[in-house]
Amino acid sequence: MGLFHVGAIAALWFFSRKALLVSMFLWWVSGSLGIGMGYHRLLTHRGYKTPKWVEYFLTTCATLALEGGPIFWVATHRIHHQHSDQEGDPHSPRDGKWWAHMGWILTGKSMHHDTTTLARYVPDLAKNKFHVWITKYHYVPMIGLGLVLLAIGGLPFLLWGIFSRTVIGLHSTWLVNSATHSWGSRRFVTKDLSTNSWWVALLTFGEGWHNNHHAHPVSARHGLKWYEIDMNWYGIWMLTKLGLARQVYRVKLSELRRHGEEEGVPAAARTEMVSA
Repeated sequence: MGLFHVGAIAALWFFSRKALLVSMFLWWVSGSLGIGMGYHRLLTHRGYKTPKWVEYFLTTCATLALEGGPIFWVATHRIHHQHSDQEGDPHSPRDGKWWAHMGWILTGKSMHHDTTTLARYVPDLAKNKFHVWITKYHYVPMIGLGLVLLAIGGLPFLLWGIFSRTVIGLHSTWLVNSATHSWGSRRFVTKDLSTNSWWVALLTFGEGWHNNHHAHPVSARHGLKWYEIDMNWYGIWMLTKLGLARQVYRVKLSELRRHGEEEGVPAAARTEMVSA
C-alpha cells in the first residue's frame, strides 16, 4: 500500500497529457465498470442480471482497482450491510473515521479471513470456479496491465495508469465507508448512519448516494433524482439497451410516495422491480 502511494507521488515528475488520459480511462474501467457496476451492484446485491461473460468481464475490471478479489470484496460488503454501524461492521466510523477510511484495511480482521471463512457469506460466488480462481489470483490482471502500459508508454503510463490511478480510486472507494457514514444528507430513515454525498458520488461514479442505497440496497439505481448523477446506473441502463442486462431492480421516488400514501407503508421499506 505504501509503495503505491510513493508511486503516485513520483508520477507528478513524469506527467504527460497522454498518461493522464490513460489514467482517467482506467479509473472509469476499474471504478465504474468494475467496482460500482460489477462487484457492488451486480455481485453483492444482484440488482440486475447479465450473461456470465459480461459478469466475468466486469469482475476482471474490478480487480484492476486493487481492492481484492470478488469473494473478499462481496463478503465484506454483505457483512457491512448486515451489521451496518453496529458491532460486527468491518468499517464503521463509530470506531473512528480513520478506521472507517483505511485503518480497517491496514489492521482489521477482514483482510486476514481466508476464502473458506468468507465463503459462507457468498455461497453464490464460492461455488463458481471463475470467482474462486480470480479471488486467488486477483493481482494477475493488474500485473499484466502494468507490463502493457510500461511497454507502450514507459514510466509515465505505468506511474499514472497504475500507481496514481489506483491510489485515487482506493481513497475514493474508502470515502464511501468513512465520509458517507459521517457527513451529508439523509432522504430515508435507516438504522445506520448512511448519508448522501454529491461529491463522493462524483468521485465514485454514483456510489455516494449511500443513504438511498442503504434504504434500498437491491436497487441498481442509486441516484434517485435527475440531479443525482449516477454514472454506474447510466452504464447499467446502457447494458439493458444492448440486451446485456435484464431483471433490473430500480427504485422510483414517485412509486415510493404513491405506495406510501395508498397503502400506508413507509417509503424506505419498499423496493420493487420495474422496467429499466
